[in-house]
Amino acid sequence: MPNNGTLLIARHHESEWNKLGEWTGSRDVHLTPYGVKMSYEMGLQVKDFHIDQAICSMQCRSKETLDQMLDAMGQTDVPLLRSAAINERDYGDFTGKNKLAMKELMGEAEYNRMHREYAYPIPHGESLKMVYERAVPYYLDTIVPILRGGENVLVVSHGNTIRALMKYIESISDDQIKDVEMLFGSVLIYHVDDEGKMVDKDERFTEPYQSHH
Repeated sequence: MPNNGTLLIARHHESEWNKLGEWTGSRDVHLTPYGVKMSYEMGLQVKDFHIDQAICSMQCRSKETLDQMLDAMGQTDVPLLRSAAINERDYGDFTGKNKLAMKELMGEAEYNRMHREYAYPIPHGESLKMVYERAVPYYLDTIVPILRGGENVLVVSHGNTIRALMKYIESISDDQIKDVEMLFGSVLIYHVDDEGKMVDKDERFTEPYQSHH
């Protein structure tokens, strides 16, 4: 295996709209106090890793999660990159809508298709395929070269964006991606080859997330 750095990927923890059960998407929403606390716990799970480069989206919930993680790791002076390429999926007309109410309105089967399928269109929003088409080029152009240089990278992003990255890294098919979820409180740890594909994978968890609404 090439002597590449380690890639750590975490999802931001509970935001104010997660707590309300609403689609956040492109809206910039802060973490709840619980989300702040659990982000710190996530950092404790991986404090044995030295981080050379931190990367997060332009949305404040990812930056707040990253800050707590690095604080817990005792590594608050890590260089930071931020990019809208790894922002959350834009839920378009569904943004701010209550998920349970939408499930009742759409029916469970159609709701699950919209929520999980790779190319399902959202009115004035993004499919997971569209997220893939912006996030994966950023991963290949910016993150993989850092890993190839032997440096460890911590990425804090969003559930759908991470699913898109996992699709590439783990060579998951268009159909299989509907069964893949990125859980709150989970940190993925990858060793990758020079193309950014998975060589091996580990995962560390905090306590299972229970929505606080």
